[in-house]
Amino acid sequence: MNEIIFPDLYCPFPSKINKYVDVMENCSLEWVRRFDLLANESSYQRFSKSKFFLLAAHAYPECQLEELKIANNWLSWVFIWDDQCDLSELGKQPKVVKMFHKRFLEILHGAELTSQDIPLSHALRDLRQQTLQRASKEWFVHLVHGFEEWFHGYAQEATIRAQKIVPDVNTYILLRRSSVGVNIFLTLTELCHQFTVNNFLRNHHLLNQIKLMTGQIIAWSNDIFSAHREMASGDVHNLVLVLSYYQKITVEEAMNKVAAMHDQEVKYLLNLEASIQSFGEELDAQIAAYISGCHAWIRSNLDWYFSSDRYQTVKRLELVESLELVEV
Repeated sequence: MNEIIFPDLYCPFPSKINKYVDVMENCSLEWVRRFDLLANESSYQRFSKSKFFLLAAHAYPECQLEELKIANNWLSWVFIWDDQCDLSELGKQPKVVKMFHKRFLEILHGAELTSQDIPLSHALRDLRQQTLQRASKEWFVHLVHGFEEWFHGYAQEATIRAQKIVPDVNTYILLRRSSVGVNIFLTLTELCHQFTVNNFLRNHHLLNQIKLMTGQIIAWSNDIFSAHREMASGDVHNLVLVLSYYQKITVEEAMNKVAAMHDQEVKYLLNLEASIQSFGEELDAQIAAYISGCHAWIRSNLDWYFSSDRYQTVKRLELVESLELVEV
């Protein structure tokens, strides 16, 4: 791809990185190879150049090594599946996507593997086991809920692709709240930084609003950096491309509009944080830890985009076996 000049994005949060970053690259690749997830050496090379381990190291800067390995493996799984849904014919087959999601959720809920399960399912089972060695079943329910939400968003995207339409701006913004996956990432923050959000707070409109804003900030920055990749692959699920289509403006103009939306959302988030009243010492500590995790994720995305080759190619991380089935 030609060199692209991206707009500057407002991010007042400091860049941090985990002290175990130097050991994470090999750990990440070893786990993906152990389950034989990718089809060929070129896919493994693309996986390495994507540097998902750097995203994990920036997003979870205070995490201990074993928890960081687990979080990194979750991210690797998420991005590998993301490629199948975004860059292959599978992403245009909603019934097939839903079939895989149903099986993945069964495994997350504890179902045993069968001879019909694909390597991604075996890897998911391993992730469940790894995680439950270090987290409670009660907490794990919240992580699974994040996957349910994310899978729902991807199924909706597949339906839209199958219909060969461009979603309108409001439809896309609502859909992006699910497909960005922020619920997964922020729930993993609790595992990595060893705190658990009280159920009262988890259901409180304050934390839900903080999570929503964080998700939109991450989504808009992602849509800016991935716009040319998705345009080249023919995908329409990107706010830059949706705005360009409906407002009949150039991609560069649309990118600047999305950048302005991103910056405004960061300011809204800061204003919301400044208005928080005390909930008492214990809950205040949980809120502070949660907000710190949000800031780390917002910053980590920006740091990672400029280190990763993920958005410089339309080639996907190919799986060992094809998932592109014929719908009936």
